[in-house]
Amino acid sequence: MDTPKPPQKPTHLLADLESIRQLLGEENLDPPLLSDSIDPDTIPLLSDIVTPPPAPPHPPVTEPVPPPQAKTLQDSIRQAFSRDGELQRLDNELRAAAELILQDVIDDFVPQIEAELKRRLQARLSRLLPPRK
Repeated sequence: MDTPKPPQKPTHLLADLESIRQLLGEENLDPPLLSDSIDPDTIPLLSDIVTPPPAPPHPPVTEPVPPPQAKTLQDSIRQAFSRDGELQRLDNELRAAAELILQDVIDDFVPQIEAELKRRLQARLSRLLPPRK
């Protein structure tokens, strides 16, 4: 771990401030007053100091590509999968995947449904049958 520096004594700080004052010079030792007016023409603008970056080169102009002819969804699918057998196989795979997902959801909720049914059945039985003695 780093050990903190011991605090400097105020005499060292005063000596540092005095050396900074001597470096800056003796002129304008007094801060400007609020009543002093400032000439706005003497304040530099950022645009005077910073030059703008060069403009990026323009991309070459290319001829526009004509849009493809509008097709129906069925035509697009048939073009992508040229054989009906391929479409049938994909349809079967999607249906099987959907059934698996549905079965997973059912399996996740069966314990909750079963517990709720048991609770309701017990509540109904307690109303219909007299309590055991």
